[in-house]
Amino acid sequence: MKTILKILGILILLIIVYAVIAMLAFGKNYHYEKSLVINAPREKVWQNIHSMKAFNRWNPWMKLDKSMKIVYTGNSGQVGDKYCWDSKNDDAGAGCQEIKDLVLNEKQKTEMTFIRPFEGESTSEIILSSEGNSTKVTWTMDTEQDAMMKIIRPMMDYQMGKSYQEGLNNLKILAEAK
Repeated sequence: MKTILKILGILILLIIVYAVIAMLAFGKNYHYEKSLVINAPREKVWQNIHSMKAFNRWNPWMKLDKSMKIVYTGNSGQVGDKYCWDSKNDDAGAGCQEIKDLVLNEKQKTEMTFIRPFEGESTSEIILSSEGNSTKVTWTMDTEQDAMMKIIRPMMDYQMGKSYQEGLNNLKILAEAK
């Protein structure tokens, strides 16, 4: 019994030490990005990112709840193009994403407001650059994190990596289709 309590005590101590180190070591600004080369010209890739409806054809989070309520507003493919989602599923939650900047065949910048399961705001960019006859797509996200989010940052990196890779793979399939 003493051995079990000693092991349990050491585990709790390690968790506390990690939490303190994470809160001190990680800054409040969080940046994540992932890139993929797509065998298609920028103009063809652009057709899949220029509007919120186009984005949602490959958005990996749309599959989290097939009955999610989606409302589009603004002019499609222009600054102000926006969609809001509302899901009963906490994995998908609720929030809005709005285009804040568009540079034809080069960049889409959006602002996201999360309502549920956690409140928060972030910005995201999808940047296209030519690589020969192909297009390098770089997808980024920037946000501020509170102390609790800093603690789970390694799990967030893992989850973001999975989601962004899935989304970029979906985009690749769409853009490379004949």
